[in-house]
Amino acid sequence: MIRRTATPTALLLAAGLALTGCSDSGDDTGKGDATPTKDPTTAIVAVAKEYQEADNEQDWRRACELSTEALRRGTIDQCADRQIGPETATPSVPASKSPTATFSPPTYADGSTPEPIESSSASGPERAETGPVNVQGDPVEVPASEDHPAGYGVLVTYTVTWPDDTSTSRKALRLVAEDNAWRVDQHEDVQDGDMGHGDPIVAALSEG
Repeated sequence: MIRRTATPTALLLAAGLALTGCSDSGDDTGKGDATPTKDPTTAIVAVAKEYQEADNEQDWRRACELSTEALRRGTIDQCADRQIGPETATPSVPASKSPTATFSPPTYADGSTPEPIESSSASGPERAETGPVNVQGDPVEVPASEDHPAGYGVLVTYTVTWPDDTSTSRKALRLVAEDNAWRVDQHEDVQDGDMGHGDPIVAALSEG
């Protein structure tokens, strides 16, 4: 069952989330299907996990398909091309099941940032290897913020491995109902130091 936070959300998705579940047949294989149920937890978790897997694998088209229109900032093609880059934008299968080595450093709850992870050398791998995506705990209701509607927050985790270092990455995903499907509207990094302060999912998604 979905775990509810102490924050009142009486107006939580008055229209979209009034559905008991959402369905999304994103492709002919049935991947991404979410059959309506009395409890939307299963569908929400499935979409959150698939989105993060697509992101880690650099399957930008699938990640964009699982994103809201606001997060895509355009069509699915425009979203995918923007992630790939104008010089290499082609409708192809992702080259590696791992995230890019360069990224903006995350921000802790107190506003500080950790030391950036060094990029690999010319003789080392260009990207880290990522482990399986897991969902930690149950989805929680998250209130609307300035830029995002109310929805459900999910904490996903996976390992990131370089030749001489392995760490665990945590991300908070905000999912909302759009076009009769659950879609990701926001994603924020959750640092180790944030795990012991209240609800890290709500905290991360409230600040983003």
